[in-house]
Amino acid sequence: MVVSLSQGSMYYRLFQPRYVQFFGILKHKTLQCGCGIRWSSQTASAKKGATFGILFDIDGVIVRGRTLLPTALEAFHKLTDGRGNFRVPTVFVTNAGNTLRQQKAEQLSNWLGIEIHPDQVIMSHSPLKMFKQFQDKHCLISGQGPILEIATGLGFNKVTTIETMRSMFPMLDMVDHKRRIKVPCAFAQYFPKIEAVILFGEPVRWETNLQLMVDILMTGGQPSIVPNRLPYPHIPILACNMDLLWMSEASMPRFGHGCFLVCLEHLYKKISGKELKYTALIGKPSEITYHHAEHTVAKHARQIGLKENQIRRLYAIGDNPETDIYGANLYNRYLQSKRANKKRKVTQLKAAQQVAIGSTSDSRFNVYEACGTAGSSVCEDLVIDDGVDVEPLGVDSCESILVQTGVFSDDSWDDNPQDLHHHGHRDFGLDPLLKKPTYMVKNVLTAIDHIFRKEEYR
Repeated sequence: MVVSLSQGSMYYRLFQPRYVQFFGILKHKTLQCGCGIRWSSQTASAKKGATFGILFDIDGVIVRGRTLLPTALEAFHKLTDGRGNFRVPTVFVTNAGNTLRQQKAEQLSNWLGIEIHPDQVIMSHSPLKMFKQFQDKHCLISGQGPILEIATGLGFNKVTTIETMRSMFPMLDMVDHKRRIKVPCAFAQYFPKIEAVILFGEPVRWETNLQLMVDILMTGGQPSIVPNRLPYPHIPILACNMDLLWMSEASMPRFGHGCFLVCLEHLYKKISGKELKYTALIGKPSEITYHHAEHTVAKHARQIGLKENQIRRLYAIGDNPETDIYGANLYNRYLQSKRANKKRKVTQLKAAQQVAIGSTSDSRFNVYEACGTAGSSVCEDLVIDDGVDVEPLGVDSCESILVQTGVFSDDSWDDNPQDLHHHGHRDFGLDPLLKKPTYMVKNVLTAIDHIFRKEEYR
């Protein structure tokens, strides 16, 4: 059956040898015919499934502290069918690092009344599983919650907590007079050297953590030995979660792990005279976290019956311009650069193929030869057959959506982002344009409504 895209009339033979008149627009939910029958209609995007995925921040978007925000339930109702199954690939990307993915998934399930699988949750520390070169090293870990279980779950086999370190070296922690232990540990000399430091999130006792970490960095991982000179570069530091601030039930934002990192950086530089350097910064706004999120969206798309290569766009919904918005825009910039590079490769390969066709029928061999080698920067990730077949590029874009229910709650956005104060981490260059969202809305529900309108999805 053919229906006009614009309002008007057309005639169509319907079961009986007579004509009926239709009025309506294809995108409407129903069409009214002259005989009084109402026909349901679907947009093309609804028929073939979603071609987009959504990345949700949690604090300040879905909840504040442990309180569910008023519009969250209705927003997620739109993302699921009547049985609680997701229709749109959905992933939760949080900078929280004080709990396990399973626990966060259970918490989200209880809040939203739908099943959230742990595979849909990306914690700030989730990408650490890719750092296999540190998994057999003796690592000092900092944070709160089940960090030992988190570390071992990520593949780190030799870990020591700050509390264990304090027990082994009781003379190091002297700030709190009531906690001072004057008797040294007899086994301190046998304590294995710390080879790396992993910061999962803000600790409870900042003074203890700061003191012991500076000791570890300035002694090369052996706090019982005074070095002849400062070991520099210091041992590797992997830090998760750079949020300076986060939003709870309080009226003003609270200190985040980013504040602890600022203290550590300044104390180390003040005492040693050297710059503290991170081996890796993980969590939003780092590109590695969004790259991990893109693969997680593709996986969820397969699980809900969609083709992973049909997901063309990501929408990242967050409340913090310094992390959520900056990170999404930074990843979008990476995606645009990636696509431009791929297009250049295709152009080069097509030109090389034309040269090859004139000399031999084995075009695959000659294209590689013309490029240099099959593993060269021009040919990598590309497959040449009778034509030029390029591997899927992944998503085309990552668009940022800022809600006003969390850290950022101003009713207006400054047209000149140069005037915005920089709360991001020092190692992420100050690019004010990256803090400006693609879209700004009131809450998570209006964010979903906006996405559905833009995608012509319902």
